[in-house]
Amino acid sequence: MLDAAIQQFWLRGYEATSVRDLADEMGIAGASLYNTFGDKRTLYERSLNRYLDQTFRERTRRLEHSLPPRDAIVAFLQEIIKRSLNDRQRRGCLLVNSALESAPHDEELRQIVATFMGEVESFFLRCVASGQRDKTIPKAQSAEDLARLLLNVLLGIRVLARVRPDRKLLEGLVRPVFALLDNAGPTKRPRKRKGPAGS
Repeated sequence: MLDAAIQQFWLRGYEATSVRDLADEMGIAGASLYNTFGDKRTLYERSLNRYLDQTFRERTRRLEHSLPPRDAIVAFLQEIIKRSLNDRQRRGCLLVNSALESAPHDEELRQIVATFMGEVESFFLRCVASGQRDKTIPKAQSAEDLARLLLNVLLGIRVLARVRPDRKLLEGLVRPVFALLDNAGPTKRPRKRKGPAGS
């Protein structure tokens, strides 16, 4: 039933989705919805939580356990670009949509969304800090600053893709960020050996 609620919130947004819409889509009576899930806001929070389980949390678990830190970040953002380009209905990300639609006008929802956004930032922070420890990510920027930058790039991809789902555009957003994560220093030219005198 939660999956049906997710689809309604994703399609219409929080404000435009009525309890009747939810009950009809979930195949239950309005009274049963309240008895099972509480109010609409509680159902929304549970829907967001399940959405993150199926998308963000699944992805981070898989990547963190199978790839080095820098590669996990790169793969994560590449998957987001692919997912955005395959979003034919341009629904975007339910969490980002919630941040744009409801959070500015509703303090309680803003706190809910902020908590979930914190999870995303924490993933980036774990990866960057781990990469800096094993010296695969440079320390020129603090782990906290890089994590926040990555979060903003992620949000930018998701918002921009709803308007301009162009591969070159989205990949262009991440290339400079990937360069910041590159630990390769400037290449030093080998010194020329001096030959024997008179040669």
